[in-house]
Amino acid sequence: MEDPEEPRDVKPKPKDLEVLSIEALGEYIAELEAEIARAREAIAEKSTARQDAETVFKK
Repeated sequence: MEDPEEPRDVKPKPKDLEVLSIEALGEYIAELEAEIARAREAIAEKSTARQDAETVFKK
């Protein structure tokens, strides 16, 4: 079972980029890009589910 989602109004605190090294900044960007890809996949899955539901209920 998945953990419940965080409330939508809770935003993560931005990292202090001044204290990160160039390598750490690169890793941070990679983490953010992976999270963006995960969010895009979730959007695609939800869009497909919505289209499927609309198709079923239009009949």
